[in-house]
Amino acid sequence: MARATIIGSGPNGLAAGVALARTGYEVRVLEAADTIGGGLRTREGTLPGFRHDVCSAVHPAAVSSPFFHAFRLDERIEWIRPDISFAHPLDGGRAAVAWRDIERTAAALGPDRDAWLTRLRPLSTHIEGVTDFTGNQLLRMPADPVTAVRYAIRMLDQGTPLARVSFRAEEAAALMSGVVAHANSPQPTLAGAAAGLLLAALAHAGGWPYPRGGSQTIADALVADLEAHGGTVETGARVNDLRTLDAGDPSRGDVLLLNTSPRLALTHPDVPAGYARALRGYRYGAAAAKVDFALDGPIPWSNPEVRNAVTLHLGGTRDEVWASENAVAAGRVSARPYVLAVQPSVFDPTRAPEGKAVLWAYIHVPNGSDLDPTELITAQVERFAPGFRDLILAHHAVPASSREAINPGEIGGDISGGVFDIRQAVRRPVVSPVPWRTPMRGVYLASASTPPGPAVSGMAGWHAARTVLRDAGMPAGLDDVFG
Repeated sequence: MARATIIGSGPNGLAAGVALARTGYEVRVLEAADTIGGGLRTREGTLPGFRHDVCSAVHPAAVSSPFFHAFRLDERIEWIRPDISFAHPLDGGRAAVAWRDIERTAAALGPDRDAWLTRLRPLSTHIEGVTDFTGNQLLRMPADPVTAVRYAIRMLDQGTPLARVSFRAEEAAALMSGVVAHANSPQPTLAGAAAGLLLAALAHAGGWPYPRGGSQTIADALVADLEAHGGTVETGARVNDLRTLDAGDPSRGDVLLLNTSPRLALTHPDVPAGYARALRGYRYGAAAAKVDFALDGPIPWSNPEVRNAVTLHLGGTRDEVWASENAVAAGRVSARPYVLAVQPSVFDPTRAPEGKAVLWAYIHVPNGSDLDPTELITAQVERFAPGFRDLILAHHAVPASSREAINPGEIGGDISGGVFDIRQAVRRPVVSPVPWRTPMRGVYLASASTPPGPAVSGMAGWHAARTVLRDAGMPAGLDDVFG
């Protein structure tokens, strides 16, 4: 029986493990932490009974993922699908709201109704074409060329100074800038627009769901399937040097997949000099500094619609959001930073004791920053929800400089697996039609540092597993794996 060792139990490592185990491989997953899941972990990080997602919290990419569709994730966990995908509070009790219903969203944007529909309806109604184009290696012909061209045109529209004239009113401009800012890149840029347009299109297609009980349930579902097909997961098994995994040791197996930073591949004894130079040239970028809050009750948002939004972009106007993101790119943090926040307990009572609430929030900071973001985040929430500060029972802050210890793939706190710009959308981490395969025999990359990049979709892991199967001369389609 063929054997595979996978380093890292994040969503991509587990996706690769499931695919290989189902096709006859004996799979062993090595996880550095004491619990499985990587970026999917959920734990009590503040007070007993308050459950916080360690990294990712809301998962629009998961419900659109071809891998998770074939895996039938919808049948294995319970999704909560809010009517509001995301909301963007503004001063004076105002807010712009992205409903799953695109017509309802556009109708509330007044003079920008048609502008919103023109930009997003063709993408949301052809979401399969968008996810095919963005969820695979870019060096290929897209399955839906017309939608790919529309998507590229909108990237130019929102990723260049043209974005300043795309919307007339403050609400629509803020709503778009808030979702584009997920990219953690200077504004406006093409790569940021690409990420934001995908997320906005998903907001009006399948919405932005999250799992009841926390993101850990996704990891648990993957591990259950892996173990059902003979695979194993070993926790507390940190691998810092591939030379400790002797290729002649039967326990390593025939193939080795790295759901880690590509830097780990540099420790392989047979890494060619040219490949090593390419990996050393791969860039890591701006980071995230996060705070989990345990609260004495629901957050008193000034705008009543925001109280029913799970995902929130707290950044003020478009100019404020751009200033915040550009400050980070220049090595600084704005006094009023863009805050990405999630309040899962609005619709999930398993996340906090009765009558209490939790808030998950982070800001973007320079790579490796040791800034404690608690006060900056608290002030931004208080700006749009007076009285928030008085509800805080406890909090737990994780500066960017500490994130790598929690999840080794987050170099300097970079949660995207490397700078996501146009250059590194193609060179991820090298320019190749098959970037998941390394020059070292039997060694493959399977992380967010390979296409399609960040997000909980399992697709990077699936592409790596598919490459393994093709190299072994085996059928390598989703239908071959899942039937």
